[in-house]
Amino acid sequence: MKKPIKLAVFDMAGTTIKDNSNVAAAFQEAFLHHGFEKVTLEEAQEKMGYPKPLAIRDILSKNVAEESEITDVLVADIHDDFVKNMIEYYRNTPGISAMDDAEEVFAELQKMGIKIGLDTGFSRDITDVILERIGWKNTPLIGITVCSDEVERGRPYPDMIQAMMKKFGITDPKEVIKIGDTEVDVNQGHNSGCLMSIAVTTGAFTETELRKHHPTHVVHSLREVVGLVKEM
Repeated sequence: MKKPIKLAVFDMAGTTIKDNSNVAAAFQEAFLHHGFEKVTLEEAQEKMGYPKPLAIRDILSKNVAEESEITDVLVADIHDDFVKNMIEYYRNTPGISAMDDAEEVFAELQKMGIKIGLDTGFSRDITDVILERIGWKNTPLIGITVCSDEVERGRPYPDMIQAMMKKFGITDPKEVIKIGDTEVDVNQGHNSGCLMSIAVTTGAFTETELRKHHPTHVVHSLREVVGLVKEM
C-alpha cells in the first residue's frame, strides 16, 4: 500500500509566481555592471534556480582567463548588485502576482492533508519582498518557506526539502512531491528521493527542454498537479 503524500514543495519564480522571466535579465545586468560584457542572457537563464553565489562562480569561470581572478569579494559584489536589482524589481514592477490557480491548488492540497512548502534559489531578503508583494508573507496557505542561504547546500541538493521534512516530522521522501520549472528543480526532486519530481512549463523552459532532465511528469499548469496527486 502506497503511503499518503504529506508535503508538496513548490518553486517560486516561474512556478508559483509570475515574473515575466526577468530574473535572468537582472542576473545578466549584475555581471555587465562589473565589466563582464560577454555574459549572455542565455548563460544567465541556464543558471535559474541555482543558489546565486554558486551560479556566479560558475559563470565567472567561463568568462575569466585565470581562476585566481574569481575572488570572494568579486562574487559578493556581483551578488549584492543582483540582490539590489531583484528587490527593486519585485517591489515596484507591475504585473508581479501569484501564478494562475496557485492559491486554489495550495488550498485543495491542504484539504487532502498535504503541507505546502516553497523553496527557492533566492536569498531570504529577496524572498521576503516577493512574499510581501503578493500577500503570502503570513498566509495559512503556505506551511514553510526555505531559501538557498538558509541551508548548507542549495538546489539541486536535497537540503531545503530535508529541512521542510524535518519541520513536519516526515522521514520518508516518498511522502513528498516537488514541483518546479527548471532543470535544477527536477534534479532536486530526484536527489531528494521524492515520489514525484514534476516539471511545469509556466516558466522559461519548454516541455522539450524540461523532458531532457527526466521529470516524473510534465504539466502545463499547477491545476494538473492536483489531478496527479488524486491519481496516486
